[in-house]
Amino acid sequence: MLPFSVEQFFGAFASYNRAIWPAQIVALMIGGLAFALVFRRCKRSDEIIAGVLAAMWAWTGLIYHLIFFAPINKMAYAFGALFAVQAMAFGYVGVIQGRMTFGRSSGPAAWIGIAFVLYAAAIYWLFGVATGHDLAELPAFGVRPCPVTIFTFGMLLLTIRPIPRLLLIIPILWSLIGGSAAILLHVPQDWVLLVSGIVSAVLLAGRDQRLASASSR
Repeated sequence: MLPFSVEQFFGAFASYNRAIWPAQIVALMIGGLAFALVFRRCKRSDEIIAGVLAAMWAWTGLIYHLIFFAPINKMAYAFGALFAVQAMAFGYVGVIQGRMTFGRSSGPAAWIGIAFVLYAAAIYWLFGVATGHDLAELPAFGVRPCPVTIFTFGMLLLTIRPIPRLLLIIPILWSLIGGSAAILLHVPQDWVLLVSGIVSAVLLAGRDQRLASASSR
């Protein structure tokens, strides 16, 4: 049994969207920059992309969960802490240590990664419109947990070297928690979130195994 109603859930979205405008536009711009840097490299591309991911997780955890979602669901404090930890992980591993390398690839992981990015940035929102949700209530890219998580999996699938598996734990956990909205709250666009974690983990494991086999020859 959820501690809030469907009306309260979407009402929190509407209040959040009004309060943070035009942060949604900024999030879309920096997300587009991160995606573009996968294909048009610069000196600090990898660190910038990791920094964008860290910023999205930090904002969503601290602003959305702790300020707007916590009043209707006390579990949001725990969710916010998890998102903050994930933000610090991206900051430490990707920005400080420089252990995340993004780039072009022709493998299935990369193509599904691109599909996840496009889904999070555009199709997720359009799906919500098509299923009758009010525009003010729709989860926006880059500032809401579910689109952020799908975008994250997309970007991780666009890495070209193995990444620490610890970076996957919280996103996979959220794909299951947040993805439950597809069933419990009638948010059909979250069906992709529900399976994205497992799909990404399998694809990354297979990709890394092939890289390890190639390097040992």
